[in-house]
Amino acid sequence: MKKLISYVSVLLIIPVLAGAQSLKIGYINSDAIMDQLPEAQEAQRQLDEIVSEWQNELSQMQQTWQRKFEEYDQRKLIMSDQRRAEAERELMELDREIAEFRDRKFGQEGELFHLQEELIHPIQDRIFLVIQEIAEEEEYDYVFDQSGDILLMYANEQYDLTEKVLQRVIDMQ
Repeated sequence: MKKLISYVSVLLIIPVLAGAQSLKIGYINSDAIMDQLPEAQEAQRQLDEIVSEWQNELSQMQQTWQRKFEEYDQRKLIMSDQRRAEAERELMELDREIAEFRDRKFGQEGELFHLQEELIHPIQDRIFLVIQEIAEEEEYDYVFDQSGDILLMYANEQYDLTEKVLQRVIDMQ
């Protein structure tokens, strides 16, 4: 909701500012740039490979829990109270381990987050620097990212800077 309010505010302010001076607004599609950069594709491939391994590991843990639960469920009526309590503790411990694994790998501060920072962030930084350079060289007042949360309802393609940014990032390599 806050993003919508800020977006509407920007849209309301731009015409007021435009009356005072002409504005030059450009836009890019960072997803398209990342999709076409070989180093971003390689970083994404590495991430996908690691995530696939973690998902397989998580799946195995969940299958183990499911198998043990089914065994427990089938035998709980003939188990002693002590054995039933042990089986329940074991299931709760496995459940806790699964939750911890999921959080450690995929949580907000998990390994996936840090790997993305390590592999993707430097590429995004370079793209951002190129956007700044082009915006300053060509005197753009604003450059929006079409692939982000700000939705462009209309954009004249003459202001699309995606190809310029992509080419300059490739040239930097």
